[in-house]
Amino acid sequence: MGNRHQPDHSEQEPGQEYPSGLRPRQRRHRPKPPPLQEIKPTPLPLNQRRQRLSRLHLPTRNSPELEKPLLVRSRLQPVSSSRSQLGRSQLGLGINPRLSKLRAAGSKPLQPQSHSDRQIKGNRNSISEPNAMPELKPLSAGRKRRQELKREPFPVARATQVIPNRPNPTRRDAQFAKEPSSPTQKNKRKGRSQKRAFRPLVYIIRLLILGIGIGAIAGTLFSAFDPASQLPVNANDSVASPAIDRPNQVNQMTPMVLKEEIAVLKTQFQTLATPNAKLQPGVFLVDLDTGGYVDLQGESSFPAASMIKVPILVAFFQDVDAGKIKLDEPLTLEPDVIATGSGELQYQKPGRQYTALEVATKMSAISDNTATNMIIKRLGGVQALNQRFQSWGLTATTINNLLPDLTGTNVSTPKDLANVMSMVNQGQLLSVRSRDRLLNIMQATVNNSLIPKGLGPGATIAHKTGDIGSLVGDVGLVDMPNGKRYILVAMVKRPHNDGSASELIRNISRTVYNYFKQPSATPIKQNGSAGVS
Repeated sequence: MGNRHQPDHSEQEPGQEYPSGLRPRQRRHRPKPPPLQEIKPTPLPLNQRRQRLSRLHLPTRNSPELEKPLLVRSRLQPVSSSRSQLGRSQLGLGINPRLSKLRAAGSKPLQPQSHSDRQIKGNRNSISEPNAMPELKPLSAGRKRRQELKREPFPVARATQVIPNRPNPTRRDAQFAKEPSSPTQKNKRKGRSQKRAFRPLVYIIRLLILGIGIGAIAGTLFSAFDPASQLPVNANDSVASPAIDRPNQVNQMTPMVLKEEIAVLKTQFQTLATPNAKLQPGVFLVDLDTGGYVDLQGESSFPAASMIKVPILVAFFQDVDAGKIKLDEPLTLEPDVIATGSGELQYQKPGRQYTALEVATKMSAISDNTATNMIIKRLGGVQALNQRFQSWGLTATTINNLLPDLTGTNVSTPKDLANVMSMVNQGQLLSVRSRDRLLNIMQATVNNSLIPKGLGPGATIAHKTGDIGSLVGDVGLVDMPNGKRYILVAMVKRPHNDGSASELIRNISRTVYNYFKQPSATPIKQNGSAGVS
């Protein structure tokens, strides 16, 4: 062979000498090998193909597992020199089986069967066809199971029902193709449902949440229907009053000295009482702006009748301020407190409960005697109330019997009743909130036949009446449209149920109102309002 680094002298002219005695290499023209002939192998017999398919666990032509039989190519493609096509042609099918043994056979030369015992010579592999096929061992159980798992995605019908072929399968088809649950799965589901049934902690938590929700709803309803929140409040009084709402620190009683007596009004009162000598009037009037007053037998003792309920109501709200009584606490109607006369609680069955504020409101607004006895019992009894009245300076006010006091044993004076109303107005006994509640309750009095009849339009009054056979009276705090405020107490002893006593009180009320309506009686603003001493 020549050196590839030497120059090529093959193109020199003939007869030319070559250096070093070398001659050029002559190229050999090898003949081209004949082209490979394409062999059309004859398909294997049907029994051999079925035997191979059974070993591969593939469905055959007549297999009932498939909805449609497998399509076998009737005409085989011509075999080329490629290894994959030779492997497919050996099986006689258009598929490449996934068998490790057949894959391993790819490295060895395949020998297709042929009657003429032909040989194909190529560059690398030589293929021959033996007369008999090598035996394949049957697959073990584990390998069969693995082959089944590998073929899981293939459309092999395992369910008893046939799924129709559709170009676009729907969700209903997927549900239809699910396998029926086995008995073991049903038992597992039953066990799970039984385990879920026995969870007491979950039910306890649910009951707690339910109880909290019901409690919140009940609290909202109780606060919405609280009688104390439904009472009207006078906005002018709550804003203009200098008193501080401190229930435990109530101002001490400091009554102021009365100023000059209004002689004109006193003379008119005497004139009104003269025509009827059988009547014994007791009147006390206080101008809260100037300190002027009128005292007509104001310190004489009179049967208090239902007017005794005014200091009792003050004592009730005093205990509310001290925290001894709650407005929403229940009070039970007991047989020993049921009283005849005015009121509606006497017709209710014993044992029924009412809130404390509701009972106090009935005591004043409709003058319920049974409600009054319930409040007296809740405040500690008659003796405890009498001691409290004495501490307020009400020396002539005494409770001797429970209501109804038809004989007039419970006594007071017009001056004492005017004094307690003056202290309430000044905020000396009650807090601002309790004072407003008390005045609102007294403004709701049903009987308006005495002092209110003598008032003009636009005037307001917080009052309490008293009426028994031997006496009729009324105590009230009057606000006029021109800004004047005064306290008027009128108590008249009379023959049994004499109507002229009520008419006398109405005339006195009218006279006072007309007097303060005059321009000369315009209220004089001073540093402090007048009290009673």
